[in-house]
Amino acid sequence: MGERAIVMSGIRPTGYLHLGNYFGAMRNYVRLQETYTCFFMVADLHALTTHPDTSALKENVHRVIAENIACGIDPDKAALYCQSHVRETSELYLYLNMLAYLGELEKTTTFKEKARLQPDNVNAGLLTYPVLQTADIILHRATWVPVGKDQEQHLEMARNFVKRFNHRYGEVFPEPAAYNFGDDLVKVPSLDGTGKMSKSENQLATLYLADSDEQIRKKVMKAKTDAGPSAPNTPKPDYIENIFQLLSLVSDKEVVATYESAYNECSIRYGDMKKQLAEDMVRFIAPIREKAEQIRTDHAYLSRIMEQGAEKARASAQKTMDLVRSAMGLDY
Repeated sequence: MGERAIVMSGIRPTGYLHLGNYFGAMRNYVRLQETYTCFFMVADLHALTTHPDTSALKENVHRVIAENIACGIDPDKAALYCQSHVRETSELYLYLNMLAYLGELEKTTTFKEKARLQPDNVNAGLLTYPVLQTADIILHRATWVPVGKDQEQHLEMARNFVKRFNHRYGEVFPEPAAYNFGDDLVKVPSLDGTGKMSKSENQLATLYLADSDEQIRKKVMKAKTDAGPSAPNTPKPDYIENIFQLLSLVSDKEVVATYESAYNECSIRYGDMKKQLAEDMVRFIAPIREKAEQIRTDHAYLSRIMEQGAEKARASAQKTMDLVRSAMGLDY
C-alpha cells in the first residue's frame, strides 16, 4: 500500500459544537480517518486572538475533544491534538511571518471583519492569523484541507506562502488544496429560517450537541411555520424547506415521505411534523451529548488522549522542521 495522503483540519475551542458542525464536518471527518492520515487539531492558540482571557480555555478544549470523540473521531486512527502542545507550530509560524506582507494580511476578509468587531484589540495575532493557519497545515505537509467557504481565502494564502517558501528555499512543502466533499457537504439550516446554524449567532435557532432533550424540543417547536399550502404541489417557502431538510437528516425516509405527500396534498399539520422532528432530534443528539459528557468528566482519559495525539503530531512536525531548518540553512 502506498503512502496515505495527509488531511489536516482545525477547530477553535470557542462556542459549542452544533448540528451544522456535525453534518457539515464531523461526519465527513469520521469517514476521512479511515482512508487518510488525519491530523485534527483544537486551535487554542487561534482562540487567543479573540478570547485573550484564558480562564475557561482548558475546560473548552476538553469539551471540544470530548465532543469530537463522541461524534466518532477515533484517537487511535487520527491524531487528535491541541495546537499549543506542538511547539514546532510556533517556530514555523515565525519563519512564515518573514514571508507574509502587511498589505496582503490587512486585506484579508476575516481580519477586516474581526478588527471591526473588536476595535480595541486589533492585535498582531489577529493580523497574522492566516500565517498561523498556514503553519498548522503545512507542519504536517498536508495536501488536503476540508474547509468551508469562509476559509477558502485563507487556504489560497497558505498556497501563496508555500510557493514563496519553496521558491526562496527549495521545494519542501506540497501545496495544500481544499478537500471537496461534493454532495456530502450538508449545510444545516437555522431553525428560524435565516441562514445556517452558527456557533455564536442566534442560539435559539441552533441545535447544539450539548442541548438537553427539553431544550431540543423547545427550539424545534418554535421553528417558523405558516398556515400551510392552499393548493396541491405548491413550492415550499424556504423556512418550510428548512424543516423538511432537518427532518431528512435525522428521520426515517418513510417518515419524510409521509410529510412530503401530506404537504403536496395540503393536509400537512406542522405541529405534528415538528413534534416528530423534535423526538427524532432528541434520539439523534442525546447519545452524542451523553457520551461527550462522560468523556469530559474523565480527566485521566482526556489527558492520555491529548498526549497520544500530541505525540503523533510532534513526530510529524519534527520531521518537517528538520527539512525546513536544513532548507533555510538554519542547521548550524
